[in-house]
Amino acid sequence: MPDLQQETVDVLRRLIRFNTVNPPGAERAAIEFLRDHLAQAGLDCELLALDQDRPNLVARLRGDAPGPTLGFLSHVDTVLAAPEEWSRDPWSGDVADGCVWGRGALDMKSQTAAEAVAVAALARGGWRPPRGELLVIAVADEEAGGEHGAQFLTREHADRVRCDYLVNEGGGSPFVWEGRRRYGVCCAEKGVFRFRLTTEGVAGHASIPRMGDNALLKMAPLLERLSARQPSFDVGDEPRALFRQLLGEELDGDPMPAVERLRQADPLLALLVEPTLGVSVTPTRIRASEKINVIPSRAELDVDCRVPPELGEDEARARVEEVLGPAGDGYRLEFLERVVGNRSPFAGPLVDAMRDWLGRADPEGELVPTMLPGFSDSRWFRAAFPDCQAYGFFPHRHMTLHEAAPLIHGANERIDVRDLGFAADFFHDLPPRVLA
Repeated sequence: MPDLQQETVDVLRRLIRFNTVNPPGAERAAIEFLRDHLAQAGLDCELLALDQDRPNLVARLRGDAPGPTLGFLSHVDTVLAAPEEWSRDPWSGDVADGCVWGRGALDMKSQTAAEAVAVAALARGGWRPPRGELLVIAVADEEAGGEHGAQFLTREHADRVRCDYLVNEGGGSPFVWEGRRRYGVCCAEKGVFRFRLTTEGVAGHASIPRMGDNALLKMAPLLERLSARQPSFDVGDEPRALFRQLLGEELDGDPMPAVERLRQADPLLALLVEPTLGVSVTPTRIRASEKINVIPSRAELDVDCRVPPELGEDEARARVEEVLGPAGDGYRLEFLERVVGNRSPFAGPLVDAMRDWLGRADPEGELVPTMLPGFSDSRWFRAAFPDCQAYGFFPHRHMTLHEAAPLIHGANERIDVRDLGFAADFFHDLPPRVLA
């Protein structure tokens, strides 16, 4: 097994120095750097773009015989960083205190680097899949929904990115439970059913408070209800399996006692797991009068609503009305987005290969199924290719979930250099196991 750590560190540092904050993204320079790195190793590379400033890379290593396609997926765009909040320049790629620092060090240029370095090493060493194909897919625009990235590729170039198996972001940072490292494999992602609440009143001059009927004040009870509670649980397969492995019990009946036990044992883990247990509602934006001296006749509240896989608008509406009371009783409810959640089974050849690798790399570790409260580009691949088994897995050994989670999209984002080597080892070892 080659030592891939230093090369992965070098590639990540280069990637961080490309400012790909989205918007505007401007991912071309980063994508061209990756293309050159993989092309020099012998991969067939092409750039596919909806916008020429924002291309996507598809790099291919063809096999000797027909077989399945394994894809390594990542995105090179990032969220904004405020330099004044950081200890180091967010686009420096500095190495300090055993870590690579910068925006994207965790989300997710590190995984891009580990995937590219691992596959380049395989290709340089003469390995080709005995059957099937290996794809490295690096995309633009994930942070803004994928219109220029994965959504575009799976819609307009499905024949070029079709996968039977896919590894993406969303899992791999370990947490310790009862003295043993547990590595989450992201098997599912919640759906998005964002909605708008509207209250109505009568406009009037703000200098005479009782002259009108203030629609904004009618929003106050709704905000109080949203603050007071979340909807009841709708527990799906992945949380059930996770609680079964951690607590040795089924989430039958009222899940709250089990959730409380998890909270007492590991408050941060419970904070991350609880949103996966059902529909969640989070108010984020409110609008009312356009002028400060006018009593608003209409107020609107936008709410981010996430829904477990297989549940749709009817279930989302029922849970919202459980919290707020029936729609029409003082407010109107309008869904703005309707995206059903997605999942892949915590079983099959790819999961088996992950488990086999972990048995060698960390014999004391254990894979556990997890669900992402948000979503990633995996949703576009699962939708376009219903038989595709897609998982979020970027394994760390040294930086735990508790250390990594607060840094994602936050200040001082960084990754332990040893974890770059650990992850690159995984991506180097996986293709020969899956495409044998």
